[in-house]
Amino acid sequence: MADITRRLGRRHLRGTPTAHIRHHRGGKLVHDGPGLSFWYRALTAALSEIPVDDRELAMTFHARTADFQDVTVQATVTYRIGDPALAAARLDFSIDPDTGVWRGTPLEQLGTLLTETAQQHALDVLARTPLSAALVDGVAAVRERVAAGLGTEPRLPATGIEVVAVRVMAVRPEPEVERALRTPAREQIQQDADRATYERRAVAVERERAIAENELASKIELARREEQLVEQRGTNARREAEEQAAADAVRADAEAARSVKLAEAEAARSVKLAEAEAARSVKLAEAEAARSVRLAEAEAARTAALTEAEAARTLKLAEADAARAVRAARAEAEGAREVGEARAAAQAAWLRVHAEAGVEGAATLRALTATRLAENLPRIDSVTVSPDVLTGLLAKLGGDPEAGA
Repeated sequence: MADITRRLGRRHLRGTPTAHIRHHRGGKLVHDGPGLSFWYRALTAALSEIPVDDRELAMTFHARTADFQDVTVQATVTYRIGDPALAAARLDFSIDPDTGVWRGTPLEQLGTLLTETAQQHALDVLARTPLSAALVDGVAAVRERVAAGLGTEPRLPATGIEVVAVRVMAVRPEPEVERALRTPAREQIQQDADRATYERRAVAVERERAIAENELASKIELARREEQLVEQRGTNARREAEEQAAADAVRADAEAARSVKLAEAEAARSVKLAEAEAARSVKLAEAEAARSVRLAEAEAARTAALTEAEAARTLKLAEADAARAVRAARAEAEGAREVGEARAAAQAAWLRVHAEAGVEGAATLRALTATRLAENLPRIDSVTVSPDVLTGLLAKLGGDPEAGA
């Protein structure tokens, strides 16, 4: 689409290299060509824009084969406008001078023309072809027929249209028919796959059998060799035992001879040591006896001296203890005698006082007696005195001889 701008009441159009612009003013062609750029007045200008690039037109249509089966054809037609002036004269490529948008739908008209023309030739060739042939060779046949038909169509050159290429992508039947047609091939493929699976399993079983036989043969061979190995190990062990026994016998004989020699040497040495030890023991016994005699004599003399000294010391201590005991006994007897004399004098004085007291001192004696009794009696918390006793005591303390009598 052309680029249109507005400046001071005028319009400026800038086209592209793939768009052919035709500008008429007053019925006269003013500008004509691709990639133009010019100023114009919107009220007096008649503009047309014709694309001159290659365009792809995809089409899909249905057709019926000779055996009345519906198929779908997918094709693409590449075309271009070779004569822009002729195309602009036959189709409405005019654009709005203000916006640059096509006033009509020229490309849709071209698409309808090409689609119907191609469909007509495709239907013609498929109507005389059975379904199986259409599925096998229909793509090439339809492409050749459509290309030839579009090339000989008089309306296309009259409109300035050139067909560049025709491509047919697929000729497909209905989904149910397609599945039905695929079933035999799928079954055959499945049978081939099953056959291959069975053959592979058979080969695998055969190989497994061969492997098992090889393993069994290997185990048998290993067992046989193991048996030989066990026999050889037994022989070797037996030989080793015999050699060991012979070596042990030789070693035992040598050890016995060496033991005998060592025993004889040890016995001789023991005899010599015993003799030497006996002689040394005799000498030591004699020396010990002499020393013991000397020690006994010295101990006896020392014991006698110690006994005499101990007897003298004991005698002295006994004499001193006896003298000290006599003195202590004398002092104790003297003290006892003095204490007895004092107690006797005190008792005599006490009795003398009692004898001399008479009637006047009876109250004093009773008071002293009460005092002594109070000193020797246990603790008394409370005393209950009757009125009679209290009256008598008060009368005696008042000095009334008659009351006291």
